[in-house]
Amino acid sequence: MAVLKVIEVLANSNISWEDATKNAVKQAGKSVKNIKSVYVREQSAMVSGDEVTEFRVNVKITFEVK
Repeated sequence: MAVLKVIEVLANSNISWEDATKNAVKQAGKSVKNIKSVYVREQSAMVSGDEVTEFRVNVKITFEVK
């Protein structure tokens, strides 16, 4: 039986929510191994004038504990 742990991570990107999600997994992967899945819990964006300047995500990352 596998033991899984979930952490919550906030990340951002100037490109898209998908890129912000990839950034979250990439950063978490530097200190957490065996990542199995990512769940996008919340999305938001920063706006300046009439332009979106930053995409933000709040994700839950699931990884296996060895």
